[in-house]
Amino acid sequence: MTNYALWLLWAAIAFAADPAAGWKPWAPRPEIAPRTCLDPLVARASAGSLAISGNSNSAVYGGWERSVPVEPGTWYRLSAYYRPENLTYERGQVLAILDWQTAVGTRSGFPEFAARAKGDGLWRRLVAEAPAPPDARSVKLQLFLSNAPQGIVWWDGISFEVIPAPAPRPVTVVSLNLRPEGSQTSAQSVEQFAQLAEKVAPQKTDIIVLPEGITVVGTPFRPAEVGEAVPGPTTARLGELARKTGAYVVAGLYERVGSAVYNTAVLIDRRGQLAGRYRKVYLPREEFEGGLTPGMDYPVFDTDFGRIGIMICWDVQYADPARALALRGAELILLPIWGGNTTLAKARALENQVFLAASGYDFPTEILDPLGAVIAEAPQRGTAAIATIDLNRRYVQDWLGNMRPRFQQEIRLEVPVLPRTNDENE
Repeated sequence: MTNYALWLLWAAIAFAADPAAGWKPWAPRPEIAPRTCLDPLVARASAGSLAISGNSNSAVYGGWERSVPVEPGTWYRLSAYYRPENLTYERGQVLAILDWQTAVGTRSGFPEFAARAKGDGLWRRLVAEAPAPPDARSVKLQLFLSNAPQGIVWWDGISFEVIPAPAPRPVTVVSLNLRPEGSQTSAQSVEQFAQLAEKVAPQKTDIIVLPEGITVVGTPFRPAEVGEAVPGPTTARLGELARKTGAYVVAGLYERVGSAVYNTAVLIDRRGQLAGRYRKVYLPREEFEGGLTPGMDYPVFDTDFGRIGIMICWDVQYADPARALALRGAELILLPIWGGNTTLAKARALENQVFLAASGYDFPTEILDPLGAVIAEAPQRGTAAIATIDLNRRYVQDWLGNMRPRFQQEIRLEVPVLPRTNDENE
């Protein structure tokens, strides 16, 4: 259906929602209010949908709102399906929000953004799950369109329900501090890592992290000289370690594919099988000069305890690797590293609201929480940083609220970071 036809349709439809449903149009200022209506011709499961149009207004912000009573401390789930059209940045232009209210109608705590979207054909589902703050007595369910002058969004299949409080999701992480010396082969260095991991990993360890370049550290070789196939001899030994400990293993090595040699981190599953690999995207000058080739993607990996991402060393210098992993759903980032800026590692955990576990040589072997705080460290060689983290724990900041979904909703990835030409003074 063309936009012109839709405008004609909206002109013929009543402007307010069914009063029995409790939905009402809302905008912070009349001059930026979107056009809203009940659209009987577009629906996912019901007899119609709540429609919002940008109405050719570049400043548009608002949509539908409904107030519902809540019990303090009780967990709730808002689930809503939406169908977008003519959006330029869907992540930031379609909003579903829980805005908690006190008994006197003031804001309670912090609004909760729905940032978990899943596709369902033409429709996508947004979900927000959160506990009502201690002084909350109601919540405004808000379904909005933001800064999308030509955009349209239809909402349907909306539900708001009580859910059980999420159970803890404990994950035991082991990060090694070891720097082999005097090895004559790659296998000798790898063996030292494997033996230490077998010694220090407690029962029911979920994941073991080794540093960057375990096939070159302590040897007389250069990275390109120890490039090997993946799977190959090193992943075979790491597989034995994974089977013996019953844990996932992440470790850095050098992968050869034809003439290319990558600085790669492998993920081995609990059965000892290769479950994934990440090729370091950000290579420093020294690695280019050493003949290495950069990777071109930020994959995330689903494990039996949650979704993880991997960065390697120089990646921590730049914001986009950790950002990409978090936006793809990583809850824990593993960082095999040689040496680097510890402040930036803390920033990557904090700004993306993820756990981060680093294993390094000239870098602290430590585990960080989503606020950037060190929760475990191993300052001595031949030891390990060990922590049991809870991937279901909410980290609420006093003046920001729960930043993980808010970050994913508010981040502006659609704004160009480079000029249109190479002339930076344009």
